[in-house]
Amino acid sequence: MTAMPAGYSRYVQLSSDEFRARLPEALDIYVRAMRYPAGTAEQRAPMWLTHALREGWRCMAALDADDVLLGVAYGYRGRAGQWWHEQVRHGLSRRSGPAEADRWLSDYFELTEIHVRPENQGHQIGEDLLRGLLNGVPSANVLLSTPEGTSRAWKLYRRTGFVDVLRDYHFAGDPRPFAILGRALPLEPR
Repeated sequence: MTAMPAGYSRYVQLSSDEFRARLPEALDIYVRAMRYPAGTAEQRAPMWLTHALREGWRCMAALDADDVLLGVAYGYRGRAGQWWHEQVRHGLSRRSGPAEADRWLSDYFELTEIHVRPENQGHQIGEDLLRGLLNGVPSANVLLSTPEGTSRAWKLYRRTGFVDVLRDYHFAGDPRPFAILGRALPLEPR
């Protein structure tokens, strides 16, 4: 990992208990970074807690010198039967065929969430979280979904070698178009 800018202290891997204790902070970052309505945090909390129970779950956090959470990233081993997996399999099979879906979805780590406080974006915190989270993941690929459109997240994903897997996809219950991006693991060193 690279050194953090002045005022930041460290990156740490959180246990599920530490994640649970910091959940309100993490959800606040998520809501602010994604510009979601305030009530979104209460809706997402049970899902995030359930994710922390999944096989291969891991979480990285960026903390400042006062132990304030600046950013968070987590994910887990993707599997058949999980909602996201089934949604992506359906869309990818329809657009590119079952063989392409199998190629991406047979052995992957799902990068579920990665968010940095808006006021701390642009300082490589997101990239350091991404690299720390994926370091040592034994899966062949990593996959993620992100809203379509230009953003710092898109620049990060492209800079770290993510390619288009499925574009302009609509998840059930969400009117926004999303991109599914992926890449082989491991990440190259910076």
